[in-house]
Amino acid sequence: MNKWSLLLWVSPLSAFAQEKNVVNYVNPLIGTQRMGHTYPGATVPFGMVQLSPDTDTIPYEMNGKYNPDVYKYCAGYQYDDKTIVGFSHTHFSGTGHSDLGDFLIMPTTGNLQLNPGIASDTKTGFRSAYSHANEKAEAGYYKVQLDDDNITAELTATTRTGFHQYTFPETNDAHIIFDLMHGIYNYDDKNVWTFVRVENDTLVTGYRQTNGWARTRTVYFAMTFSKPFKEYGCKDFSKKQVYRGFWRKFDQSKNFPDLAGRQLRMFFNFNTDEGEKIKIKLALSSVSTEGALLNLRTEIPHWDFVKTKAAAQDAWNRELSKISVEAPETEKQNFYTALYHAFLGPTVYMDVDRKYRGLDQNIHTARNFTNYTTFSLWDTYRALHPFFNLVQPARNGDMINSMLAHYDQSVLKMLPIWSHYNNDNWCMSGYHSVSVIADALVKGNKSFDAAHALEACVATATRKNYEGLDHYINKGYIPDEKLGTSASTTLEYAYDDWCIAQIARLQGRADISSTFLKRSAAFNNLYDATTGFMRSRKEDGSFKQEFDPLSTHGQGFIEGNSWNYSFFVPHDPIALINLMGGKKKFSARLDSLFTMYLPDKYFAETEDITRDGIIGNYVHGNEPAHHVAYLYNFAGQPWKTQQRVRMILKNQYKPAPDGLGGNDDCGQMSAWYLFSTLGFYPVAPGAAEYQLGSPAINKASIQLENGNRFTVEAINQSDKNVYVQKVLLNGKQLTQPVISHEDILKGGTLVFYMSAKPGK
Repeated sequence: MNKWSLLLWVSPLSAFAQEKNVVNYVNPLIGTQRMGHTYPGATVPFGMVQLSPDTDTIPYEMNGKYNPDVYKYCAGYQYDDKTIVGFSHTHFSGTGHSDLGDFLIMPTTGNLQLNPGIASDTKTGFRSAYSHANEKAEAGYYKVQLDDDNITAELTATTRTGFHQYTFPETNDAHIIFDLMHGIYNYDDKNVWTFVRVENDTLVTGYRQTNGWARTRTVYFAMTFSKPFKEYGCKDFSKKQVYRGFWRKFDQSKNFPDLAGRQLRMFFNFNTDEGEKIKIKLALSSVSTEGALLNLRTEIPHWDFVKTKAAAQDAWNRELSKISVEAPETEKQNFYTALYHAFLGPTVYMDVDRKYRGLDQNIHTARNFTNYTTFSLWDTYRALHPFFNLVQPARNGDMINSMLAHYDQSVLKMLPIWSHYNNDNWCMSGYHSVSVIADALVKGNKSFDAAHALEACVATATRKNYEGLDHYINKGYIPDEKLGTSASTTLEYAYDDWCIAQIARLQGRADISSTFLKRSAAFNNLYDATTGFMRSRKEDGSFKQEFDPLSTHGQGFIEGNSWNYSFFVPHDPIALINLMGGKKKFSARLDSLFTMYLPDKYFAETEDITRDGIIGNYVHGNEPAHHVAYLYNFAGQPWKTQQRVRMILKNQYKPAPDGLGGNDDCGQMSAWYLFSTLGFYPVAPGAAEYQLGSPAINKASIQLENGNRFTVEAINQSDKNVYVQKVLLNGKQLTQPVISHEDILKGGTLVFYMSAKPGK
């Protein structure tokens, strides 16, 4: 009898009690190879600091044009690289565009070099070779051996502070490189200004202002060393300025404490004994260096690295233990790493005194909520925020309060589209903040002002100079001549408008609800019955003639083709089924989506989509079709939902560096996995129900914030037994493949009886 068989003989309580140290199942290296775009470094749940290695310095542009190679480095780290250039303090997880990479630190020995050099020859700069054999990544902790200089690097973090520990050999030429030029998606003019004060021989403060994805981003820092440096210096790599004032009176290159410029790299020199550890704490703030120093001194008032690491991992254990699972080891690694990735963001965006810099560039205080940033809403409204309504409702309420603060500070009076660091970068389409708000309200999460939220939603959805909204409001669709993504944006607006109708309905605003329900039917205007696809329409009402439903270019869809987007009516699948000729024809279309072949030419030039994330013509590596496998339920063939979901789980999620079939997109890919592995999924966020699928674990228990516990059990579940014969909720058999959020909140047990044969 193996250990998994033994597990079946243990009572549920004793089995779950063994899972106190679930951080052992987290592998932050999952998704760091190829398309996952995750980072392996140290952070805490929803932490403001993401202290992680960066493996190259690929520029965003070459010869005045976009450099496509930079796409690999959205998270700063690529598993296949053989060198590390240093450890920076801010990273996105799983995005398909990027920014950040602030305040890179690199320890070196020997001749001082202030250039990172090239990957093919580490001797040309301060970068170092490393091996995965000498690399360890855990939740809240990262360790690697830097081979060139025989230095062991260790990283951990608190919410706002990164903690470095570097073990040096004996040398009189130990250096800490502090690179204030470094960034992710970097280019020569990205740094607007950098300011540094060397306060004394252990404390350095300053700020960095950048113009990138966020066009007005200022990050302040306070950095302190465990040991006084013997000397320090700086080199300014800026282009020659016409006017430099009278600072030329000083030699600013060595031991000068008041520094400013666009492209600064600093060094701090030490003598070290064999095995001596130099520790560095660096805290961030959006407000001031005073705020950064307060964060540092409040969060880590000591130099005990082991204690800080333990606290970080305790924080992860508390969050990850919200769900206990019984499953084989590999599936536990998948599950808890997905849960880890889901809890990386959005990220806290305020100092310990609750101050933060707002969208209006003024300083605000978050008095009754925790302020968050990093809202990749085109991705995360689909499953991540609904997942938070299940396991993190209080945090999700704070995230919505953060969105409303964004609205209040916006001179445009709009909710965030894709926001980070008191900026909206306006990436992607739709206004999916309204989906997050609707989903929270219909599920009873009311820790924000619902009336104010409705006002913000309506204001956002009626901003006529935003991305074709004037045409959408007037015509019921966006003409192809007016917007390159006219079809997908129309479909997304229609869904979002249905969400606004739900918010209005809950507040008794029948006038608003009626208006937006009517708008939510706009998907009908794009359906072409002659082809059976959603298509772009021209201003005169005719369909665009040049039409290829497999192509992602020039067809009016963003990051997807008509085949996938034609199923994007999550708020009214029955209407979509009727448009497409009824349940039988609809199911056949779904079958074709999953089984047809998509030739390489259709994604060869699309960096967001590769063969890794494609099953037939179903693109799981991107988000628009994430709900599609569950549509078989509406067509009366739930056994096909069960089969497709389990196929996707097996095909797209693996406990390996290349284990994600596409960008994790700030946790959306991971949230899809979590829901689907548990056996249910929110097809239409904003509706208080979930469609049932096929659970891929033996047992899971969710500790709800209201004190109740909800347990999912899959009897006879296996790789072959993917079909559901019957489902019991608290002993009562369900007659439809649906469960309500209210039923889950009451607590209890959902039992799936599994088989190798479809239960028709």
